Parts: sequence; C-alpha cells; structure tokens
Amino acid sequence: MCGIAGLFIKGTRLQPQLGELLAEMTSTLCSRGPDSAGFALYTAGDVGKAKLTLTSVGEGSDFEALGHMLSRSVGAPVSVKSRYTSAVLTVPTDLAKLCRDWLFENCHDVRVLSEGGNLEIYKEVGYPDHVARAFEIASIPGTHGIAHTRMATESAVTTTGAHPFCTGPDQCLVHNGSLSNHASLRRELERDGIVPQTENDSEVAAAYLTRELKRSRALGEALKSSLDDLDGFFTFVVGTKNGFGVLRDPIACKPAVMAETHEYVAFSSEYRSLTALPGIEDARVFEPKPATPYFWEH
Repeated sequence: MCGIAGLFIKGTRLQPQLGELLAEMTSTLCSRGPDSAGFALYTAGDVGKAKLTLTSVGEGSDFEALGHMLSRSVGAPVSVKSRYTSAVLTVPTDLAKLCRDWLFENCHDVRVLSEGGNLEIYKEVGYPDHVARAFEIASIPGTHGIAHTRMATESAVTTTGAHPFCTGPDQCLVHNGSLSNHASLRRELERDGIVPQTENDSEVAAAYLTRELKRSRALGEALKSSLDDLDGFFTFVVGTKNGFGVLRDPIACKPAVMAETHEYVAFSSEYRSLTALPGIEDARVFEPKPATPYFWEH
C-alpha cells in the first residue's frame, strides 16, 4: 500500500519549515505504511563539500570515532553530525568516492544511505510518526524533500530496505507499487556499473533513473523513458539537487494528488495529507495524469 509525500518550495519564505511541513504531511499517511519510514531532505551545503549520510546495521556505531579514523586515512578533515541512528559526514567533494570506498572496506556494519552536496536521507524501521520525532525531522530546513511510509510486500523490513533510495549524488526516489521486471533490469544496471545494494525493487527504479541522468538526460526525459523500460504499476516521486519530479504508470492505479501555489508544489497519496499546508485553500489541486512526467526545478 505505502504512502508518499513530497514538497518542493519555490521561494525562500517556507524553507525554514520544510521538515516541519513534510513531517506533518507524512503523519497522515502512517496507516498506509506502518512498517518503516524515511525522509530525504535537500538542505544547505558548502561549496567543495559532500555529505555522506550513514546508518549502522549492527548494534550501533561510534560515528565520531569513525569520522576521526576516516579523516586520518584520507588526509583531510571530516566533520560528523549525528542524528538518532544516523550521522552525516561532510567530506571534500573530490574525496567522496575515496571515503565511500574506505567505509565499504573498513566498516562492515555501516551503510551509506545518501551522497551529495545537499541531500540527507534519514530512515528507520518503526511507526512513521515515531521515526520522524526520533530524527527531529521537523527541525530541518531546506528547499525540497520527499518522504515515504512503507507497508512491505516484496522484501524484508529493514532500515536499508526502507525508502527513499539514493543511487547517485543528490538523487533519490520513493515508490508506491511493484515492478515486475526488476530482476532483469537489475542485471542490466549491474552491467552498466550501477549496483543496487538491497533486494528492494524500488531501488532498481532509482538506479535506472540514475543511469539515465548519467546519460545527460534531463529529469523529465529520464522519467519519460522509464515508461518504456519499467513494467508494473508505480507512482514515483523523485528528487535531484535542483529538481522534483512525479510520474505515474499508464494505468495509474495508485492514488496521487498534487497541489500548487506560487510558493510550493506538494504531492501526496491522499488529499488529507495536504490540508495543513499554508495557503492550501487557494492552491490548484489536481490529480497527476497517467504516463505524464511532471517536474519542477529551481
């Protein structure tokens, strides 16, 4: 079943409220996905710096100590900001791949949930409201973000199996639905050097879009190409560094509603999730059409 929410803020006035508004939108979707929840937020970044959002799949990691070891190993400063069961490591952009490789080789209980100059992903097993409060999502400002409440159907209920999925720098996706050709597409992506880290079919969809964006396609073009290459039923909400996109399959069997004002674009699986947004009474509210990419960029 699952629930999806997304908020793209056009100007600056509402940016301090991004996390608060997104958490409130997601709260109404708890019944659609009580197994786990996740939030992807595009926050302020520093020139020449990349963020790596980490989580621990073991009994917990000492992220501060890990940051000190990583700094010594790569010969560059690494800052660490912990948040509940995750941490954001800020590293020089040109050393991001080296840092990821070091983490993979030396920290077997750690997973990298996201990478990018602005993107931070926080996700965990548990009731969505509890997850949002534990990570203090309401306190996080930003330009845009997407969220997901999961009712697992095809893979295990784990932190790494929760949405959103990040498969490229400042790229993420949430998905409501099921893909029937994800196994064959996974093999194709692996041949192209993009290897999903979980068994979740939604991560395959995220990786597919990453591949298309690497081929210098714009977000709208990448979404449109997925209509030919992905089989199944789906509603996607996608985030990039500057953009926000929505796509439904040609049948559009999964619920979706959008609202747009001069200050924001909002998406949800249910209209009641939009009712607390400022100015919603004056918004253009509509149902996105099947097989039609929608996208906005700063």
